Amino acid sequence: MKRILIVGGGYAGFYAAWKLERRLRPGEAELTVVDPRPYLTYQPFLPEVVAGSVEARHAAVSHRRHLRRTRLVSGWVTVIDHEHRRVTVQPAEGTEFELGYDVIVVTAGAVTRKFPVPGIAEEAIGLKHVEEAVAIRDRLLTAFDRAAVLPPGPMRQRLLTVTVVGGGFSGVEGFGEALSLAHALVRRYPEIRRDEVRFHLVEAGERILPEVTDRPGRWVVESLRCRGARVHLRTTVTSAVDGHVVLSTGEEFDSELIVWTAGNAANPVVDKHTDLPVDEHGHIVVRPDLRVGTEAEPVADAWAAGDDAAVPDLVAPAAGTRTVPNAQHAFRQGKLLARNIVASLRGREPEPYVHRSLGAIATLGIGHGIFQYRRIVITGVLAWLMHRGYHVLAVPTWERKVRVLVVWLTAGLFGRDVVSLASVEHPRDAFVSGGAPRPAAPPVPPIPPAPTSRPSTEGDQP
Repeated sequence: MKRILIVGGGYAGFYAAWKLERRLRPGEAELTVVDPRPYLTYQPFLPEVVAGSVEARHAAVSHRRHLRRTRLVSGWVTVIDHEHRRVTVQPAEGTEFELGYDVIVVTAGAVTRKFPVPGIAEEAIGLKHVEEAVAIRDRLLTAFDRAAVLPPGPMRQRLLTVTVVGGGFSGVEGFGEALSLAHALVRRYPEIRRDEVRFHLVEAGERILPEVTDRPGRWVVESLRCRGARVHLRTTVTSAVDGHVVLSTGEEFDSELIVWTAGNAANPVVDKHTDLPVDEHGHIVVRPDLRVGTEAEPVADAWAAGDDAAVPDLVAPAAGTRTVPNAQHAFRQGKLLARNIVASLRGREPEPYVHRSLGAIATLGIGHGIFQYRRIVITGVLAWLMHRGYHVLAVPTWERKVRVLVVWLTAGLFGRDVVSLASVEHPRDAFVSGGAPRPAAPPVPPIPPAPTSRPSTEGDQP
């Protein structure tokens, strides 16, 4: 049997394996998926996990439940040696080992792009995985609990300040959903005024949501500002040491929660640890039919798709355009991968990837959304309902569709669940302390008044 190895179990990898199981004849090929996580993360639901509108486990699709004819290997692929048809796998426990293959499918996905900003590595949370979305929600809920018993002052204001860096879909949707949750919490905390809750969205570009045109993008900014948010355009974070955020405009404030969503970077194993051809951005060079290589120099028995592949966009007006690295493309490419691999095994020609955009849609919190398809722009409640309708149909497996729909209906009847489970990060505390309260934290020193004139920091930019 042909040994097919899929590197990564995200959108493209999961769908490729899922559809291959249905298309391959018994005994035709052996499937293996290598991924450190035992599930596919449905990332469009992460902002709603932040807001408590979707249960965390419902944004994850179990590999073992749905990939029943596939060997699942828990670990990270650290080296791809295609010349010798083998990869090196590093498991969470134990020593690394090698796996051989006949056909490789690289769908490892991208990683969060980070910049050398002081304090970000120590203070910020990403928004790419379920555990990050859960941590953001729990931190926000816990911050309200802590702030409610404090008198007005620097510490209370710090707890009620949230900063999101990055104005793409992930950042804007996470920001809008967290803002919606915070406004809902104010109604349950009479000790906290709405004007004490401060949300900052920081974007280095001139506008947010680059996937939509200028006018809808401006509408989103104005909508967020009308809801009390502060949107900083053409602005970067120069420091976040100890939660003290310093912006390139000179503005400074303390923030208990910092969320970093400033784009994607190439996966290190694809960028630096493979003999497969990569472009200047660290993405695998892919033909329109998702085979690795170029028309003149194809690479035998190698396929790639998703965020770590430079897939040509055949419907774009400009030559050389690549498909946008998003979920809409990844899961469609995963389905095509399965069809093309089976066709190749049976001596048929694979077909090229051609996909016309269905438009851009984003949630900005309960009752707030935006949809754009060419010149058609829909905003408000209708766009929000369209967002929910699209994604409940797009999330894989009927089991997940039903679970998500039930949670939405329940929340519509009874409201959000506003219980923080941040204590699960320290499950032994109650056992060790025997129920005794923790020692009080040392008092926070007062913040000195801002100087009347601030020296130039132009030379300190990262």
